[in-house]
Amino acid sequence: MRRIAVALLALASIAAFACKSGNPGPGPGPTSTGKGLPSSMAALGDSITAGFASCLLPQPCHRNSWSTGDGSQTRSHYQRIRAANPAIDGRAWNLSVSGSRASGLNAQAQQAVAKGAQYVTIQIGANDACRPSAGEMTSPEDFRAQVDTALRTLKQGLPNAKVFVASMPDLYRLWEIGHTNQAVVRVWGAAGVCRSMLANPVSQASADRQRRNDVRDRVRAFNRALSAVCSGYGRNCDYDGGAVSRYDFTVSQLSPVDFFHPNQAGQDTLAEITWKAGPYR
Repeated sequence: MRRIAVALLALASIAAFACKSGNPGPGPGPTSTGKGLPSSMAALGDSITAGFASCLLPQPCHRNSWSTGDGSQTRSHYQRIRAANPAIDGRAWNLSVSGSRASGLNAQAQQAVAKGAQYVTIQIGANDACRPSAGEMTSPEDFRAQVDTALRTLKQGLPNAKVFVASMPDLYRLWEIGHTNQAVVRVWGAAGVCRSMLANPVSQASADRQRRNDVRDRVRAFNRALSAVCSGYGRNCDYDGGAVSRYDFTVSQLSPVDFFHPNQAGQDTLAEITWKAGPYR
């Protein structure tokens, strides 16, 4: 009996040591599970990540967000992770800001650091390309520098966190599928949506065609910058490889509020595309 008692004591000591020596996740709160899933996350970006107009009102609707949504219409990254790691429940923060450009991304990154997020998603650039005129778009050089600043903040403040960077949607595709639809064109005009791409949407004048091509080229340059910055970040950053940009979305996936932002179905599709390209797929 004495030998059995000694053996049990030894096993208990080993178990206690194993529990104490586990690697904690960054920041406060529960650590990642043995499956490697995070127990907290933050979403950075603009109105797309905020779920703007997905609740049929011209305002953010976080419950439908592709990243941190907790509603019944979108199977977000948060919901997929929570299904396997309940420790993340209630620890998903949507820090995106409608109208935000890359210049505002670092402020959001600082908030993610303060929260101690173990997983951070980023989608940015639509407002850098969608300007009152094509000449007012953010330069590729400035865009890359601004995104790089935000990712440096994350790397320094959350060195163990996983970062996922989504590419920008194809704004030229938006014009292609909408400019022949009178209802869509009327809404674009009334809402003043993305003038750099969608102004005079039915015009085939050379100046309008050139303007649209300029915006398309700028979006492509932004996506190259996102890929490069993520690659430079190191093994903890995953870029979607252009999956979002390549996706041929339809008018049925756009909110009738502005026919620009994803509706509930569009957000759910965005969640599926990005999840498959992310670190926990």
